[in-house]
Amino acid sequence: MSKDETQSTVKSAMKMMGAHVINAVDELKDDQVGAVIDHILSARKIFVIGAGRSGLVGRAFAMRLMHLGLRVFVVGETITPAVEKGDLLVVISGSGETQSVVDLAKIGKYLGAKMISITSNPKSKAARHADVLIVLGKRVKTNEMDYLERQVRGTHRSLAPLGTLFEITSMVFLDGIIAALMEITKKREMDLKLRHATLE
Repeated sequence: MSKDETQSTVKSAMKMMGAHVINAVDELKDDQVGAVIDHILSARKIFVIGAGRSGLVGRAFAMRLMHLGLRVFVVGETITPAVEKGDLLVVISGSGETQSVVDLAKIGKYLGAKMISITSNPKSKAARHADVLIVLGKRVKTNEMDYLERQVRGTHRSLAPLGTLFEITSMVFLDGIIAALMEITKKREMDLKLRHATLE
């Protein structure tokens, strides 16, 4: 692959990912977004659950919630306390079928927690247990014909392997939630910076 082709691939991938995020924005319903914010603000404690790269997205979200002064924990860490009634689970899973994630979500629900499920699969196990369901991952229509043509010709190369589009879109969505929470709680960037880690 030539240098020009490599640079073109980078730009094409970025454009495709950006289009996917914009498409997801258009699919979001205001009542769903509002429900996510309401559940976060009313929760006694917030538990973030995710595996693999979705787990990394969850950790980034948990970090920002901590910066806002909320009681938040990443499931699996040694300092994570017990889940109780009045708590909230934020479950991030593209497939919604990752067994470890689904099992943890079921336990949390059984213990009385509410659950927000962020997934690309509305028919998944994680989706069925949700109190609030956010579906991210509808295919970008503008790319569909080009994608199908390249598949038929045998020239298709995935520019976003595995769950990349879901992970990027969920990261942007959750950062959007943080922006809204900052407005509601009247927190500024300086307020968040005061809680930023000093031991790094």
